[in-house]
Amino acid sequence: MVLYGLELIGVAVFAVSGALAAGRKQLDLLGVVVIALVTATGGGTLRDILLDSHPVFWIENPVYLPIILGAALLTVGYAKFFKPPHRSLLIADALGLALFSIVGAQTTQQVNSSAIIVVVMGTITGTAGGVLRDVLLADIPVLLRRGRIYATAAIVGISVYLCLQWIGLMQPWAAMIGMIVVAGLRLAAIIWGLMLPIFSLSDDPSSSN
Repeated sequence: MVLYGLELIGVAVFAVSGALAAGRKQLDLLGVVVIALVTATGGGTLRDILLDSHPVFWIENPVYLPIILGAALLTVGYAKFFKPPHRSLLIADALGLALFSIVGAQTTQQVNSSAIIVVVMGTITGTAGGVLRDVLLADIPVLLRRGRIYATAAIVGISVYLCLQWIGLMQPWAAMIGMIVVAGLRLAAIIWGLMLPIFSLSDDPSSSN
C-alpha cells in the first residue's frame, strides 16, 4: 500500500514537471497532456518492459492516467494566475526523481534480488521519463547535460536504501532516507551548481606537443 501511494505521488509530481516543461515551449493543451503522460509513465514503462512485467503498471491500473491528467491540468490552471518560480521545473523533477527511483528499486526487488539490477532499474525508473520529455521537446536531456548530478543522485540514493536494508533497517525507513538522499543531492546540485568532473579532449593537434 505504501509503495502504491508513493507511485501515485510520483506520477503526479512528474506530470507537473512535464506540464511545466511543455508550457515553457508554448505547447497547446493536448501537447501539455502528452508531455505530462510521457514524463510520468516513461520510466516505469521501460522498467516493466525490461523486467518482462506485463501489463505495464499504468495499463494494469488505469487510475494513474486521471491522476496524471489532473496534475497536468491543475498545473496549467495555476500557471494562468500565478507565475511558477524560475526553478519550479527543476524542483518538481528532483522530487519526481527521488520518488520514482526508490519506487522503481522496490518494484524491482519484488522480482529480482540482485543489488546491481535493483540500482539500474531504479535509476531507469527515475530518469527515463525526464529523458523522453526532453527529447520530445528538443532539449538536451538533463541526464546528459555536462557534469550535472542527476542519475548519480538516483544511484547514490538507491545504494543507500539497499545498504540500510542490509544492516537491518526496516524497508519503509530505508526508502524514506533513500528518497531524502536522492532529492537532497539533486537539489544541492541545482542550488549550488554541484557538478561531476568533466572529461575533455582537445581537438587542437598542437596541444599534444
